[in-house]
Amino acid sequence: MLLGLYVVGAGATEVAGVRFEPDIQLRGTKLVLNGAGVRYKAIFKVYAAGLYLPVRVSSGEAAVAATGPRRLNIVMLREIDANELGKLFTRGMEQNAGRDEFAKSIPGTIKMGEIFAAKKRLMPGESFQIDWLPGEGTVISVNGKAAAEPIREPEFYTALMKIWLGEHPADVRLKDALLGKEAVRPRGDTN
Repeated sequence: MLLGLYVVGAGATEVAGVRFEPDIQLRGTKLVLNGAGVRYKAIFKVYAAGLYLPVRVSSGEAAVAATGPRRLNIVMLREIDANELGKLFTRGMEQNAGRDEFAKSIPGTIKMGEIFAAKKRLMPGESFQIDWLPGEGTVISVNGKAAAEPIREPEFYTALMKIWLGEHPADVRLKDALLGKEAVRPRGDTN
């Protein structure tokens, strides 16, 4: 199943109408697009996501353990209650993190809940980024602007990323796409 993933000009990747560049700069470090895909809830497209890492990897464990800056860029494809999204993220973290890891991530989880509660709604086309910045922590940005101070606990970042890359991801097809395991076809190829 191809999930609407296409390669477009100059190596960019388009997913459900959202363009992900082949590489980005994050705090002076070049990151490459590891993979991109769509989060489905039943038959509905909820958001497109692209994972940027210093080097390409093919396992969730390697992606979470990568050194250097990292980014997960999420672009909404439908309107969603931001507070509900924050609750779903918390549940996903609990399902994928060990008891000790999740306990250490609670302060960050509370801060993330506050970020999404303050936003109220995310509309189609709006985005948020989850950046890991060594020496600073996890920075959650909404529409390209940092929504709060960095969350310093590395356990928070690890537990958060396991929502998409853990043993029990929210969407297995999205996990495969983020890890570059999803088939890609040239734009215009209808076969």
